[in-house]
Amino acid sequence: MTSARERRFRTIAQEATPIVGAYLQRRMYPLPMSDVDDLVEETLIIAWRRLDDIPDEAPIAWIVGVARNVLRNAQRKARRGERALQRTRVTTTSASAEDNVIADEAVRAALAHLSDDDRDIITLNAWEGLSSTDIAQIYGISPNAAAVRLSRAHERFRAHLALVVEV
Repeated sequence: MTSARERRFRTIAQEATPIVGAYLQRRMYPLPMSDVDDLVEETLIIAWRRLDDIPDEAPIAWIVGVARNVLRNAQRKARRGERALQRTRVTTTSASAEDNVIADEAVRAALAHLSDDDRDIITLNAWEGLSSTDIAQIYGISPNAAAVRLSRAHERFRAHLALVVEV
């Protein structure tokens, strides 16, 4: 016999797992794609532990916010490990996965000039199709503040894009 808590979690997890998996797959660099399942699992474990904190009106956005934090922690850990390796060997420069994926050099260059938060909020909107209300849930801010952040991030992106295109 399953409890109401377990049924709620199963319902949320079944709906959120493919969305979280897709979200993580698009942002895995520099982590290997083989880590996606582990990060999805870690996200769902946190969701289970904090099930009472998941809002009824936006459970998917809340879980994507958790996945975002899980991914950032994993990337931070990978960067620390990479810096430790770089101290012991000569480095060479090569194209990143983003360079290979984003074909338009101007867009890539404009995105590279943005802060991590600006780049993330723009890609959440453009790649994931999330509204400012969903983004607000992920960031833990009001929908109005999310709309303002998204608008300002778009303005900064357009300004950088205009500079790159002029050059």
